[in-house]
Amino acid sequence: MECSVVVHALLPGADAKESFDRLADFAAYPNFTDTVRTVGVTQVSPTEVTSTWEVNFRKGILVWTERDEIDPVERRITFDQLSGDFATFTGSWLVVEVDDDVRVEFASRFDLGIASLASLIDPVACAALRDAVRDILLGLFGAGIEVRAVEAAPLG
Repeated sequence: MECSVVVHALLPGADAKESFDRLADFAAYPNFTDTVRTVGVTQVSPTEVTSTWEVNFRKGILVWTERDEIDPVERRITFDQLSGDFATFTGSWLVVEVDDDVRVEFASRFDLGIASLASLIDPVACAALRDAVRDILLGLFGAGIEVRAVEAAPLG
């Protein structure tokens, strides 16, 4: 069963370009949050990288490699898992100017690929990813931001 996680963060008085640049610097994430253990980044082209992640996820560690398309003009990052612990994992980050503030929008869909246990595992996994994204955003942008989970639920 697929899960959807959508999280928004309002960054009062932030600069959109600086916020996007920080968000796109995956290799620096472990410096800002304990949620992310390691990130290895390989530049593929000026707008594409592959990144390998080790992330604390509840009482374990999830590992995956993803392809990231980075669009600094639109301030959007899209990602698709290439290999790893999820059956599927796709999503995006978007940085939007809102008056004098910045909103960071995270949206993802994932499937852990364990159909027989989906009704038990998926709600917990959705909440765990929501919490991990919140912790990453707080680590990257500080405690003065407002983080709101828009959606964190199994689909179907």
